Amino acid sequence: MKCRIESLYLCVKDMGRAIRFYEEFFEQQVAEKDEVYTVFEIQGFRLGLFAFEKRNESHVYGSNCLPSISVESLEVLKNKIDGLEICFPLTQIGSNWVAEFVDSEGNHVEITTSI
Repeated sequence: MKCRIESLYLCVKDMGRAIRFYEEFFEQQVAEKDEVYTVFEIQGFRLGLFAFEKRNESHVYGSNCLPSISVESLEVLKNKIDGLEICFPLTQIGSNWVAEFVDSEGNHVEITTSI
């Protein structure tokens, strides 16, 4: 089997708030904007924001699925998490630095960089 994972989505309660959070975090505008499903194009990967309540779906928040975002340096990583709610502190694991933060909607997201 040959497969690729090209996208994922995060459930959001407040689309406007989530868009603002991720536009600031990624330092770019959304590629497709909608009140139910908004998409960021990040180097060929599609990160979606899904307003699940607008489709009357239920959702349980937790840390069982963890998006991981790689950045180019420890300095950038530290700048990105500055002021965010941290749920896993900046830690060196092997040759990587890793931290987890909570986004504006309660999702846990990992951010990492190599040494």
